[in-house]
Amino acid sequence: MQPTAPEFLDVDGISIAVRQQPGKAPGVIWLGGYKSDMLGTKAETLADWADRSRHAFLRHDYSGHGESGGDFNEGTISTWLAQSLAVFRQHAKGKQILVGSSMGAWIALRMAQELRKAGDDRVAGLVLLAPAPDFTAELIEPTLTDTQRRDLAEKGFFAEPSEYSDQPYVYTRALIEDGRDNLVMTGPIDTHCPVHVIQGLADPDVPHTHALKLVSHLPADDVTLSLVPEGDHRLSRPQDLELLVRAVETLIERIR
Repeated sequence: MQPTAPEFLDVDGISIAVRQQPGKAPGVIWLGGYKSDMLGTKAETLADWADRSRHAFLRHDYSGHGESGGDFNEGTISTWLAQSLAVFRQHAKGKQILVGSSMGAWIALRMAQELRKAGDDRVAGLVLLAPAPDFTAELIEPTLTDTQRRDLAEKGFFAEPSEYSDQPYVYTRALIEDGRDNLVMTGPIDTHCPVHVIQGLADPDVPHTHALKLVSHLPADDVTLSLVPEGDHRLSRPQDLELLVRAVETLIERIR
C-alpha cells in the first residue's frame, strides 16, 4: 500500500505531518525514534496490517523529522511529547495502543502519564520496541567524553557519526537538560495498561540491560518481555516484524 499525502497539524507554530487511516478501535498509534520518520519499515508494516485488519492507525513526524517543519536541533523530549499529545487529542478516537520505537517508547510512556493525569484513560496498551526511555541520562551522559562535554559547554551540542544516516547525530545541551525533567525510571511506572517490551540481544545502541531495568519499574503482572536473540536496534527483519504484529494483535485480544 502506498502512503497517502500527510495532513498537517499546527502545534505551537510548527507544522506537524500526520497520516491517519480510519478504522475500528482499538486504534494503533506509531511513535518513531530519534531522527527516524513515519515512513520507516516498522511503521509501514503496521500501516499494511491496519489496512488488512481495518483497525485505525495514526502516525506523525516530530518537528525536525521527516515531513514535519521545525529545526531538529531545537527539539527536546518535552517538545516532541507536546506534539504527540496534540496529535493524539486531535485525531485519536476511542481506545488506543501506543507503539513506541527507541526514543518513541519514552514518548509513549510519558504520553500515558500525561493523559492519565488529565483524566484521559484511552491508552489501553503499550508495545515498546528497543525502548530507550531516559536515554539522555542513562545512556548518553554517563559515557560522554571530555571532548563531548566541552562541546556541550562551549557550543551547546556535540555530534557523532551514525550508522543509520549519512548525517551525524546531533545531541544538544537543551535535549539533555530537558531529558532530566522527563525521566520515567525513577520509581514505579504505573501505566494502567498491559505492556509488551521487545528487545534485541544484539542491539549495539540500547543494551538489553536497559530493557530489563525498564521492566523492573513496570507492574510485573501486566508486562510481557520478548528478548530477540539476534535482534539489532532496528528490529526490522521479517521475523521481527512478525513479532511486532503479533504483539499488537495479542494486546487487542486482551483489550476486547
